[in-house]
Amino acid sequence: QVRLEESGGGMVQPGGSLTLSCAASGRSFNDLPMAWFRQVPGKEREFLAAVTRSAAFTYYGDSVKGRFTISRHIGKNSMYLQMNNLKVEDTAAYYCAAASLVSTTYQEARGYDYWGQGTQVIVSS
Repeated sequence: QVRLEESGGGMVQPGGSLTLSCAASGRSFNDLPMAWFRQVPGKEREFLAAVTRSAAFTYYGDSVKGRFTISRHIGKNSMYLQMNNLKVEDTAAYYCAAASLVSTTYQEARGYDYWGQGTQVIVSS
């Protein structure tokens, strides 16, 4: 079956960096949009970044403010999120997502049909 699995989460000091990975299996997403979201308890799932088919375009949420970079490895069915200058408010569960349509609503959770289980990122001094 289709599966997305995040890895790379953990605990980091403010100002530090983490790289999250998303491994997909069950089908190829090389020609489909993928994205990263995060969520804290009691809050809506927040869009962070998206990358289109063949990495032609990228989109970023305003809250990222240039600190995060999304990328994908075509052929490995994998996606990554490089997070720099992390802040306490970045603490959340981070999720990777993949769409089933080439043209989707890139910046909204409803635009994606497949989701990972999430990986926890804790930014604390």
